[in-house]
Amino acid sequence: WLKELRTHADPSIVVMLVGNKCDLKHLQAVLTDDAKAFAEQNNLAFIETSALDATNVDLAFETILIEIYRIVTRKTLEAGGGGASNASGGGEKIVLGNANAAPAKKGCCQ
Repeated sequence: WLKELRTHADPSIVVMLVGNKCDLKHLQAVLTDDAKAFAEQNNLAFIETSALDATNVDLAFETILIEIYRIVTRKTLEAGGGGASNASGGGEKIVLGNANAAPAKKGCCQ
């Protein structure tokens, strides 16, 4: 599947190998070192996660988003666009945070 992805997807696609259920080490089918080596050989990001206790789940998404942002910014600079935020005020600020957090309450004078 990786070969097909490399053939048909954009060359700058970000791919991450995610080892799931890291909370169940006693049932681990692939050794962490083997997965890391595979990821390195194939130019993939690698992370182990657990959906059960949310270990590294947010970090996996943040890592992918940061890498995508880095690639887009680099491409924009190479194209002469001045980066994600330029002197004309273009671009938007991206804030990675807790989406479940309640919005801050504002007073009447703010």
